[in-house]
Amino acid sequence: MTFNVEILNPKAKKLLMDLAELRLISISENKSNPFIAAVKKLRSKKATLSLDEITREVEAVRTKRYTK
Repeated sequence: MTFNVEILNPKAKKLLMDLAELRLISISENKSNPFIAAVKKLRSKKATLSLDEITREVEAVRTKRYTK
């Protein structure tokens, strides 16, 4: 069974370390970066727009921007 725990008080960390020393629990730190995970998720998705749709959208934004 796995739990993710956010330690808010340093005393809680001491208690967890004591439990780990008694071999009642196992502690491992999460080394993943949420930003990198989001980037990987975005990169793994296939493009939902065709090249023509992207071109039309870009042209619409340019037209709106430069007509002001």
